[in-house]
This record gives sequence, structure tokens and C-alpha cells, in this order.
Amino acid sequence: MAYAVQDIAKSPPAGRLEPGSERIPQYQRASRLIADIYDASLDPTMWTVVLEEIAEFVGGRAAALALKGPGSAIVEAHYQFGIDPHSMRLYSETYSKFDPLAAVALAGVGQVVSLPDLVSYQEYCQGRFYQEWAAPQGWIDVASAVLEKSATRCVFLSVVRSRADGMVDNEMRRRMSLVIPHVRRAALIAKAIDLKHAEAAAFAETLNGLSAGMFLVDRRGHIVHANVAGHALLREGRVLRSMKGQLVAGEAQINKILRDTFAMVGPGDAAPGINGIALPLQTPDGERYVAHLLPLSSDAPLRAGVAHMAVAALFVRKAILETQSVPEVIGVTYKLTPTELRVLLAVVEVGGVPEIAAALGVAETTVKTHVGRLFEKTGTRRQADLVKLVAGFSTPLAD
Repeated sequence: MAYAVQDIAKSPPAGRLEPGSERIPQYQRASRLIADIYDASLDPTMWTVVLEEIAEFVGGRAAALALKGPGSAIVEAHYQFGIDPHSMRLYSETYSKFDPLAAVALAGVGQVVSLPDLVSYQEYCQGRFYQEWAAPQGWIDVASAVLEKSATRCVFLSVVRSRADGMVDNEMRRRMSLVIPHVRRAALIAKAIDLKHAEAAAFAETLNGLSAGMFLVDRRGHIVHANVAGHALLREGRVLRSMKGQLVAGEAQINKILRDTFAMVGPGDAAPGINGIALPLQTPDGERYVAHLLPLSSDAPLRAGVAHMAVAALFVRKAILETQSVPEVIGVTYKLTPTELRVLLAVVEVGGVPEIAAALGVAETTVKTHVGRLFEKTGTRRQADLVKLVAGFSTPLAD
């Protein structure tokens, strides 16, 4: 780190001190401040407390972590301390557009600037922002520093000085310079954590869209993650169930195969010769399912949320012909007429020519004519081939 605890601890107390804090050794106060800054990156609710500690350390009365969008004059206070709710509401509704701190985006990252560095202080004191919002609160100056600057936003820390404190001086700038690197790192850590959370949420949402039940399991067969369809299978408990968090198949032989396969696969290593296996599953009443087990190797990592604990993925679905397709796609692909597409779907859902004719209310010869055209357009020869063709367009997504 650019500034260690001892660097901050060298500074004598500044600004306001909380009751009893003068009895706390300076190095302990410095250590606590740095620790709290980094804790806030993990627990955003701590930022208000941290901003209070920073304001106290650098000699200010209020503080805020704020951001400004590109090309916008409006500053948004993301976290703040020392501003009463009424003044904050007035700021958000009216005065943010007049805030001279919008110009802080022009400063370099980590550079501590005050109001006279950004605007003409005489003009500032004559403007609405100072006359109607800052002055009534007794605020005369602000020390600010950019924490992050990109094409989409500028994030900065600001600490307000009151009339009793005086204008921002060199000592306040020095203290801000000691704190800024830690706040910058904490903000970057928090941003990285937010991105990981978003990635994990997108990962889970994608899996929830699958029609097949999906389970990520560890070496002991414990369920690391299951999608919505997987949880539905567990609730039914007919083909698979969860016993103390462990995935269990109803058939003892299949269950042993699962246990043995999970145990053979370690984190980042696929079991020799296993690229994925299919297993038959059956409910007590004879309904059949098929499970596809995929070992997760270093060549197929899952990098979202808790997925790094999983050694295998198990996909489970009913052993039936999937005919849930998008008819429009099939029609466009083979340039089918609406009637031909209707007959094609009837071949899959109804059966032979007599049954189709009865279902559609047309003559068998008409059905045969359309089926012949379907053979010609799709390059197939049998009705079974048409069924396979439609199955090939089936969607893996849930309804």
C-alpha cells in the first residue's frame, strides 16, 4: 500500500473528536479507520460510519461518496454523512445541478482539490448553491478527490469544511492524501464484488431457463446448486431426492454409479475416460427419465458464484420425444406453406395419415400430397424422419 498505518498514525488528531477518542492511541485510531474502509467494501452499509470517521480524521463536518455521469452537471451522493434528510432532499431535487463539484471530474485521479481550485470562489459565494443550500448549513469549502474516472462515470470523495473549520488548508490536503488510496482500493474491491454478484445472478438465471433439471454436485454428491426444474424434481421426490443435501437416486445401482463417478472427479480434473455418461432413471410407477452426467474439468470451468466447488453437472429430463419447437423457424428454414407446416406438426403429434386426416378434417389424399411435398422440401423419405427433424428444432428452454 502507498500509505501504511504508521503513516496515518504520525498525524496528530484533527477536527472533531468523538467523546473519549482522545484517550485512544493514535495508531489504534488509524488502524481502525483503515480496517473500516476495507470492511465497507464488503458491507456497503458501513460507508456512513466510515465517512464519519474520515471527516473526523481530516477535519471536516460532513462527507460523501458521490458520482457524476458523463456530460452531466448533476452530482449524485451515493453515500453521505452529516447532511440532514431535508437538506439532502433539496440537494437531490434542486441544487445538485448547481453543485460546483461537477467540475471535479477535470481533476486527476487521487488529486485533492478544494472549491477555489475548481471555480471562482467569489462567484461561487454569490451563486444559488452557496446562498440557498451551503451557507444555511454553515459550509464554506470542500476537499474532494477523484477515486475512479471512466467514460461512463466519475466517482469521488468529498469532505465539507464549516466556518469554524476554515477553508481547506495544507494539513487537510495531506490527511486526505493519506486516506484516498485506501478508499480507492476499497471502492474498486466493492465494484469487483458487485460484478461477481451480477455474473452469478446471470449464471443462475440462465440455468433456470432450462427445461431439464440441472444439478451441480461436489465429490461427495452434495448439491452445490440446482436450477428451478431441478428443485421441482426434488420436491416430487420420485426420480431424485435430497437427503441432508446429498443427491440420491431412487435405484440403488444408479445411485452407486453416481457416487462412484462423483468420487472419481476432483476439482479441475476429469476422471480418466469419462467425457460424460447417460444413465436411465425410473420412478416407482414406471415413468422413465434420462440423466446426463458431465464431469467438470479444467477445460470446462464454471466460474460463477459457488460453482467452483462443483465437480460434475447432472442434467435430468423425461425420456420422451421433445417436440416443443418453434414452428415459425421450421417453416422459414424449409420454406413451408402454413398448411404444410400444420401437416408436419400433425405428423409429430397425431401419427399416421388416416389419423391426421381425421384430426384436420381433410381427405387422406390431401394429407398424402402435403406429406410428399414435405419429403421433397426437407430432403426426408419417411414420416419418422420428419419426426426427427422437428425434434431437432426442439428448444432446451422451459415454458
